Amino acid sequence: MNLDLLAGNASLKKQLSAQESGRGLSHAYLISGAPGTGRKTLARLMARAMLCTGGGDKPCGACPACRKTLAGIHPDLITVEGEKGKDITVGQIRALRADAYIRPNEGARKVYLIPEAQSMNVNAQNAVLKLLEEGPAYAAFLLVTDNTGALLSTIRSRCEGLSLAPVRPEEAEAWLCKRFSDKPAHILREEARACEGILGLAVQHLEGLPQEDPASGAALDLMALMAKGEELALCQKCISLEKWDRDALAGLLDALLAFLRDALKLHQAGSIVEPLPAQIKAASRLPGFALSRCVAVVEELREHVRYNIGGGHLCGALSAGLAQALELKS
Repeated sequence: MNLDLLAGNASLKKQLSAQESGRGLSHAYLISGAPGTGRKTLARLMARAMLCTGGGDKPCGACPACRKTLAGIHPDLITVEGEKGKDITVGQIRALRADAYIRPNEGARKVYLIPEAQSMNVNAQNAVLKLLEEGPAYAAFLLVTDNTGALLSTIRSRCEGLSLAPVRPEEAEAWLCKRFSDKPAHILREEARACEGILGLAVQHLEGLPQEDPASGAALDLMALMAKGEELALCQKCISLEKWDRDALAGLLDALLAFLRDALKLHQAGSIVEPLPAQIKAASRLPGFALSRCVAVVEELREHVRYNIGGGHLCGALSAGLAQALELKS
């Protein structure tokens, strides 16, 4: 089975490859792991393998079925998700059950992917349970979750469990070098160490934060410049933000304040359980008193942003305040 796109997890890959080449993949899997460990990547690879019509290792990536699953248009791959911020309902699962008893459109199987299985309410889970017990032989179910405890024990017992683990630094670096061949090797090495085995975090940093959250991206840029002590670059970055509207600047200050507090906490504790971006880790090496002063600067500006203060004045005050707090000199 071709699982090259999934980093690490060698024993799990060996298990699935043996199944695929032997008795075939099962009708139900529960894929679990922390966010960023590759749960959804594995689920998509398994869905493609189940629908692949090519020869050799599956998914082959070249047959019409593989091309359709990659494009998201294969009629026998059905994804079930709740509306934004809402649970998956029993009505959605009943619709899935009705669809499951309609034979596949093109292939030998129909694959149902539930990428946030923990969001099913109890009634929906009971409805899924009946499908797992009584569904047609051609139907396959891929339940993905970061919280197996949120699922009924009866669902867990009727699925084959696949638990993904963080990868080793050398595995992370090798995978990142393939994915981001245009990036400098030293940056990829740093990200491989900083992500603590959670490749999703490294990918997020290397690709840039999502477009819908520019405030966090700008705040992390500021953290990196503060860690380097580059006053001119810090000033230029602040000036580049002066055309943001007041709500966007408020979001920037909120993100920056949260990151500064994380850096201060890491500085004081020496270590921290949750993975943090490399920019925050770098800033945590600044003197504790300097970080505390930066926190005070941003807290004060966050209060001022409520009033009708211009973006230019606010960004200028941010630049000057951070430089003074860090005792930066031209």
